[in-house]
Amino acid sequence: MRTRARSVAPLVLTLLIAPVVLVGCGKRAADQEAAAPTGSVAESSAGESSATRTSDAAPTESGATDAPPFPANTDPDTANPSLDAAVTVRDIRLARQNGFDRVVLEVGGTGTPGWDVRYVDSASSQGSGESVDVAGNAVLQVSLTGVGYPYDTGVTEYPPRHPLSAAGTQDVTQVVYDATFEGTAVTFVGTNQRAPFRVYLMKNPTRVVLEVADAS
Repeated sequence: MRTRARSVAPLVLTLLIAPVVLVGCGKRAADQEAAAPTGSVAESSAGESSATRTSDAAPTESGATDAPPFPANTDPDTANPSLDAAVTVRDIRLARQNGFDRVVLEVGGTGTPGWDVRYVDSASSQGSGESVDVAGNAVLQVSLTGVGYPYDTGVTEYPPRHPLSAAGTQDVTQVVYDATFEGTAVTFVGTNQRAPFRVYLMKNPTRVVLEVADAS
């Protein structure tokens, strides 16, 4: 009888303590669940942050306030690079705007590039002198200066000799990137005629903008 009494007593004590332990565990779990965000809310917040960063980083290329007026002639346009310039062309875009066609040359690296933009009689590669096919009745040669090779800047270069065109353009017929050679990157822009153009710099990201005006 004593042996059995000793066996029953711990069992009764265990049964009395168990509900208290379970209640305590349940309360702690409930508190933790209330304090921690649910998976859907966390994912939504992360998605909103990513979308905001993407939106903030997207280039704005309206040029409404930064663009100089179109000149009345077709004279060359030049600008000097910054002293620390070491950039590589990483993207080229072409689009139709109200009254002109726009070519955007986006660069990566350090500093800001300079440029020399002018009409030329024909397009030829700066490295080899070979002829470069560019559709159009006239050719604008866009030479960016302060340029470095990709292995120096760490920027992947836009693929050369890949003709670029866009639906709806009226002035620019084709854009052909030639590549980097001895600190200069050349892009050829074919146009329907020798129309007035303007060139200016935009930042965040850094890009040189060329705009060719409609014929008057």
